[in-house]
Amino acid sequence: MENIIFAINGVAPIFLIIFLGLALKRLRFIDDNFIRISSKLVFSVALPALIFEELAATEFLQKFHLGQILFACSGIFIFYILIWLLARGLTSDGRDQGAFIQGSYRSNFAIVGLALIANFFDRSAVDKAAILLAFMMPLFNVLAVIALTYPLKKHQSVSLSKTVMNIITNPLILAMIASIPFSLLRIKIPVVMSTTIEYLSDLSFPLALIGIGASLDIKSIKNDFRLAAIASSIKIILLPLTLTVIAYQVGFRGEDIGVLFMLFATPTAIASYIMADSMGSNHRLAGSIIMLSTFGSILTISIGIFLLRYLHII
Repeated sequence: MENIIFAINGVAPIFLIIFLGLALKRLRFIDDNFIRISSKLVFSVALPALIFEELAATEFLQKFHLGQILFACSGIFIFYILIWLLARGLTSDGRDQGAFIQGSYRSNFAIVGLALIANFFDRSAVDKAAILLAFMMPLFNVLAVIALTYPLKKHQSVSLSKTVMNIITNPLILAMIASIPFSLLRIKIPVVMSTTIEYLSDLSFPLALIGIGASLDIKSIKNDFRLAAIASSIKIILLPLTLTVIAYQVGFRGEDIGVLFMLFATPTAIASYIMADSMGSNHRLAGSIIMLSTFGSILTISIGIFLLRYLHII
């Protein structure tokens, strides 16, 4: 019973705020313009401030876990290949294939994952998650570009140099790079600046979670239910179950395997809808996958945390 309560207490607040965002949108307290602006604010300012705050105050080399990073990247990449093969068997429509592939592997680790880790673990785990995130973001983006372009034979429309520049200038990666000197040299940040950064970082989770809820579209699910249900099942059940078991078998324990579980188990990222829409893929399917995986992950993450704690793995 204690493990069940622990799981619920950690998961419920995150998803209650997401449901609040959904309710506020339906009640017209917020609109699409608010969602666009708040999302940009979170990913360009608030979340980078959180990453910088966490990493600048910790000893980077002690929290840098190369094995964890390599395992996460290789696990996602292998699943990506398998998902691609499955997508070609499920549909011949390139627009559907791209949205399906991206929705099946791309986690909302930046928002939901970090928020859950902050609820379940101590600051050390958040530090490790922040470092892991900086490596996963480029991988997620590169794989998404390939998945959304190749099935449509639109390689000529994608600029390699622009893609590389977008990855390099990602605010989360820049925040990580900026934090390294402060971490390695133990440079103390002036109180005025540290307090300002703290205020900005405090915006990240609640504002982003409300935006996620407001972005969900329940009506769109029925149009692409079959593909969306399969992709969501892969994202929140098959992928986290398989890779977490393998992580345990190779020796990950405690907060290390907890961080990996959150990376694998969190629902599909909202960014997958934005990229699908802008690159000519089936954005409606992308939205349905986000919706189903978000609702479904309430149960799957709770069960996962319960089992990991019950089995004394975390």
